[in-house]
Amino acid sequence: MTKKIAVIGAGLMGSGIAQVAAQAGYDVVLRDVTDAALTRGLSGITASYDKFTAKGKLSAEDATAALGRLTTTTDLDAVADADIVVEAVFEKIEIKQDVFRDLDRICKPGAILASNTSAIPITQIAAVTGRPESVVGMHFFSPVPLMSLCELVRGFKTSDEALASARELAEAMGKTCIVVNRDVAGFVTTRLITALTVEAVKLYEAGVATAEDIDIACRLGFGHAMGPLATADLTGVDIMRNATSNIYEESKDEKFAPPELLNRMVTAGDLGRKSGKGFYDYS
Repeated sequence: MTKKIAVIGAGLMGSGIAQVAAQAGYDVVLRDVTDAALTRGLSGITASYDKFTAKGKLSAEDATAALGRLTTTTDLDAVADADIVVEAVFEKIEIKQDVFRDLDRICKPGAILASNTSAIPITQIAAVTGRPESVVGMHFFSPVPLMSLCELVRGFKTSDEALASARELAEAMGKTCIVVNRDVAGFVTTRLITALTVEAVKLYEAGVATAEDIDIACRLGFGHAMGPLATADLTGVDIMRNATSNIYEESKDEKFAPPELLNRMVTAGDLGRKSGKGFYDYS
């Protein structure tokens, strides 16, 4: 029975995962390397609870109780007794492998080690541990408190028990799950959105249509909630570039090669909403 959750990384994704897990009744420890990162993460969680309370979607008592189940730490050893650990650090294989080496050493036997990666094969992450059967992908979507999907990903050696535990947690957090049975780079959702986004960037780059009109076409023509270029701005142009690069490096499929414009935007710091400018101007 899962009782305690640990989340590694207090950024937008990690803090969102911690928020929803605490709201679902789990004891949660949120870990990052600096107190400043933890303060930002906790402030975001508190502000999100306040919004839900103001809208009548969460009682003040439940918000207070959820915050009471949430602790923060810079000490990785504090996650040692967690039943499930969800990693949500930067989308680089070397960084994630370093985290999982440490988790493998620290965490109790039987603990499930999950990654929120959107594109990196779980088998590559699990390979640096002595418990690959306990490693699973739990790809949440941003913003986590609002998005209802969780993509569960099997690595080559992921056990049925680990997958079942991940599903139990995700469903308790109110998510609907899909299962990826073979962890190709990008899984299902990231392969689909990056293929669409790369083509949208190429159309924009070539002057075929404006960013606005490309996004309108996807919203009104295909029923998408957001167009691909607005989505890239929301998630981060650098995050989108990293995802396409990871898939391209693994698959060598040219449709995933990052367009020149995407690389130039990242180099110039036009990263979307977080920088004030991406495919759209947010200043």
